[in-house]
Amino acid sequence: MKIGTVKEIKRYEYRVGLTPSNVKDYVSHGHEVYVQSGAGAGASFSSEEYAAAGATILSTAKEVWEKCDMIVKVKEPLPDEYPLMREGQIIYTYLHLAASRELTEAMLASKCKGVAYETIEDTLGGLPLLRPMSEIAGKLSIQAGARCLEKPMGGRGVLLGGAVGVKKGECLIIGAGVVGTAAMKMAIGLGANVTVLDKSIERLSYLDDVFGSRIQTMYSTQAAIEEMLPKADLVVGAVLIPGAKAPKLIRKHHLKLMKPGAVIVDVAVDQGGCCETTTPTYHDAPTFVVDNIVHYCVANMPGAVSQTSTTALTNATLDYGLMIANLGLEAAIAKDDGLKLGVNCYHGKLTCKEVAEAFGMEYVPMDSFR
Repeated sequence: MKIGTVKEIKRYEYRVGLTPSNVKDYVSHGHEVYVQSGAGAGASFSSEEYAAAGATILSTAKEVWEKCDMIVKVKEPLPDEYPLMREGQIIYTYLHLAASRELTEAMLASKCKGVAYETIEDTLGGLPLLRPMSEIAGKLSIQAGARCLEKPMGGRGVLLGGAVGVKKGECLIIGAGVVGTAAMKMAIGLGANVTVLDKSIERLSYLDDVFGSRIQTMYSTQAAIEEMLPKADLVVGAVLIPGAKAPKLIRKHHLKLMKPGAVIVDVAVDQGGCCETTTPTYHDAPTFVVDNIVHYCVANMPGAVSQTSTTALTNATLDYGLMIANLGLEAAIAKDDGLKLGVNCYHGKLTCKEVAEAFGMEYVPMDSFR
């Protein structure tokens, strides 16, 4: 199979879909790999390193898209890339289709095969290709939130860890999955008072057993959110429904309950955000203010630490990518039910139920294509 990766064109996205090490693995299995010149520069991988690993370097993204049977990316295709997608081509990347009807319709029109990192499941029902980026995003949410709390950034002027004789900052984390747990660890490390909300009693019990008095756990209800928002200096939105839009747990009227200069970091922005006032932002202008509340809503947070996040992501995506390349997509999903869940669109049909429900579109199960 001909495998390719291109330079990401999303603003301030520095990650890349393949590392030189990945190229070696694909080549060792008999595949051809094509890399756009400069594709890995943002993650500190040179074209010379890719060439030494066995890749063919092409000047433009268009050449790579035209040449390859499978495109391995990081972020979803953007409008400039829509015309480059073609029938039967495998696009293996984060898609987050539920956040964009335009992208969904473009992929269906192209009749490509869209395999979404974020909906592939392992044998335990976990999300192995979302986990590494979720961990990084969770950690970054506290770094970014702590920075946004500084007065020059528009925040309350609160240090999360407090000082001798001064109370610690209050951090509220909504969602206790991978993102929320990583955020919680970072917030604890900075010395904040941390409250974690989640719908899973089992998960809250686990966190309570492990972290004890260092955190406060609460069952997530609208009443609990409304109780805790007025106390919070930093709120991290860390909710996820795989493949579907994030629920709007923080409504615009809730902002009036919060302290002026408090900060919301909405990590769920890729899935539409869990805050009603969320609008995607970029690393060059990461924040905006609504009703005196600072919002940090960068849709590709791990892109800021591109070398770390690229390596972590490709460590996770490589084995599934090799399975697709070695067997072909159809044989690969017949062998792995978790990978089958990653197929969001196939030959012009929407094969992810959650995306279909988000847009009121027809859902066609992958099993119907047999």
